[in-house]
Amino acid sequence: MKNNIVKVLKNSIAEELELEPGDELISVNDCEIVDYIDYKFQISDDTVFLKIMKKDGELWEFEVEKEYDEDLGIVFENPLMDNIKVCSNNCIFCFIDQMPRGMRKTLYLKDDDTRLSFLYGNFITLTNLSEDEISRIIRYRISPIKVSVHTTDSELRKFMMGNNKDIDIIKYLSRLTDAGITVDCQVVLVRDVNDGKVLDKTIRDLSKLHPNLRSVAVVPVGLTDFRDKLFEIKPFDKESSSNLVQQVTILQDEMYSKLKTRFVFIADEFYIASGKKFPHYREYENFDQLENGIGLCRLFEWEIDNCLKKIEYVEKKVNNEKEITIVTGVAAYYLLSVVSKKIMKKVNVKINVEKIVNNFFGEKITVAGLVTGKDIIKQLKHKDCGQILIPSCMLNDENGVFLDDLTVEDLEKELKTKVNVLKVDGEELINFIMQ
Repeated sequence: MKNNIVKVLKNSIAEELELEPGDELISVNDCEIVDYIDYKFQISDDTVFLKIMKKDGELWEFEVEKEYDEDLGIVFENPLMDNIKVCSNNCIFCFIDQMPRGMRKTLYLKDDDTRLSFLYGNFITLTNLSEDEISRIIRYRISPIKVSVHTTDSELRKFMMGNNKDIDIIKYLSRLTDAGITVDCQVVLVRDVNDGKVLDKTIRDLSKLHPNLRSVAVVPVGLTDFRDKLFEIKPFDKESSSNLVQQVTILQDEMYSKLKTRFVFIADEFYIASGKKFPHYREYENFDQLENGIGLCRLFEWEIDNCLKKIEYVEKKVNNEKEITIVTGVAAYYLLSVVSKKIMKKVNVKINVEKIVNNFFGEKITVAGLVTGKDIIKQLKHKDCGQILIPSCMLNDENGVFLDDLTVEDLEKELKTKVNVLKVDGEELINFIMQ
């Protein structure tokens, strides 16, 4: 059942009420709960009426007085409390269409659900929203929302998304921003399709909806080796990436003079591919698109530098057992090599950085988040690594597995060493090293 309780948080209201795993939420304020958004909206008041079906079939009713917006401390069997709305598009750049066969079924699910955008930061397209759903977003103040735009040219957008539904994306976005909903947008850039002058127009069109349309991320299309019979796409190379960096820098200057924000930001991968330096820390402003890989490298380096300023040179005994190996993808290898040298100047510790070539998806995939356990094992099997550090972005949040279903324990068994999982956070890395 969608409203089954699987966990009650310690020291929570739910624990006080003696709720237990196996109980079922029947209603809140006499309203049937459609999904998690409904639930959060209904429990936001300082007085809440609950109906709970105990696992023995007894119906309990409560009147709960609490702080406004205080959570009840209930974890449900289905976090969304409803079926996920699947994507109705057939995008020319869809990553899921490029995945090899034989992976776990959940990885092939194409979601396009506004609620997941609000809860987890997933990007949605707005192509399958009904009028009721738009009204619901506005009524419940579901904000911020992440929207994949790609282009504001309606005909080109229909082609790129493989969806003939006639949607004026600016009109849809205007309804949301006019109602006070904060929106962050994304442009998946496909070379010779929606770049160049098309990108200029897209950014300028979207900028008219600022400030509630807060920012635009420009990210490269991900291309695997499994694109048979799919639309032919050229990867961004050094020259085209360099041209893009120059183009967006000009756009940022234009936006800043009009809006007092740079507004459009490009993925770290473009700077790496072009060989150009990352912008200054302050130029990323509030890092609103950090989870899209924008500013992640600059923020990480800033965190490292900031931590190192606070410590004097520290002697630490180092032997083979204490040697540290940081595992990453090809894209972040250079940055981590630079950062590691900075750390070793301050702390007497040996740090190796190992870049993992992505044989699973193909060598054009260079980000750390798509590195698999099998590739790590194969490429490190015969190396003396000491303790290994991997970024948490390589693992599934729910059960800590790689995309190929291997676990951290599998790595430890095969590589015969301790594997530590750390967030991409400079302070956390320094703290780990200083232990």
